[in-house]
Amino acid sequence: MSNPVLAAIQERRSIRKFTDREITKEEITAMLEAGRWAPSGKNNQPFRFIAIRRNDPRIDGLADCTIYSHIVNNAALMIGIFLDKDCLYHELKDHQSAGGCVQNIMLAAHSLGLGSVWLGQMMNNAEQVLDVLSLDSDKYEFITFIAIGEPAQEGTSSRKPLEDIMLEPF
Repeated sequence: MSNPVLAAIQERRSIRKFTDREITKEEITAMLEAGRWAPSGKNNQPFRFIAIRRNDPRIDGLADCTIYSHIVNNAALMIGIFLDKDCLYHELKDHQSAGGCVQNIMLAAHSLGLGSVWLGQMMNNAEQVLDVLSLDSDKYEFITFIAIGEPAQEGTSSRKPLEDIMLEPF
């Protein structure tokens, strides 16, 4: 595909196994900048991030917050996405913008040759996640973590045909 954005969208895969390579500060900054530029209603930018490297002692606590602890323990970096409750203007729109953040970060990771996976299951333990990170639940809403690292596996994926998900032909 000649369009690099469309190619990245179609080529990106969820990666669950990573090498031991550390992620540079420049790579982390690039991914966070991509997340920062996600669209948000009224440009309120309610998303907040935390970047935790694999040697951070909080990794063990985060691993305990998910059935996918092996992914958390293997990732070079965990990027957490939260909403700042003081900045919210419309709950649904703000959650949608957080989803845009996640997609932007994952596409940025892919463009840097890194793999990532969205650990949405951690939402089941949102209060525990906030406790591990010493974040106030009155101030922040946990959205998700993205596990990131240099891929140690090939990702595979398939999608339903477009016709199967269209409500009507165009």
